[in-house]
Amino acid sequence: MSEKKFRKAPSKQEDNLVCGDISLDVKRRTLVKGAKTYQLTPKECRLLEVLMLHTGQILSRKDLMLQVWETDYLDDTRTLDVHIHWVRKKIEKDPKHPEYLRTMRGVGYWFGNQNGKEPSNE
Repeated sequence: MSEKKFRKAPSKQEDNLVCGDISLDVKRRTLVKGAKTYQLTPKECRLLEVLMLHTGQILSRKDLMLQVWETDYLDDTRTLDVHIHWVRKKIEKDPKHPEYLRTMRGVGYWFGNQNGKEPSNE
């Protein structure tokens, strides 16, 4: 995935991203999940935006660090882990058994609405 170009910012029609019952207003940094609305921090919003722009794809930790924190420093990615945790608390029914934002051990993270499909890295 590292060779693929990421998009820096959404175009006007991508100010609102939707996946299942998750809706992200990028401009206002507002997340709606079911009946709940959350105000996101800038980094939470950017992380969720990058994941939602690549729904159904596995993104490496390096890709996420580059796109969200604009660094390729990977010796300490605890900040990524913490932000993933915070986002999961907002979007998952049970953050310990995530459906939308899954860890792909040794590879990275997958975001999507499974509907019975297994994550792929295409």
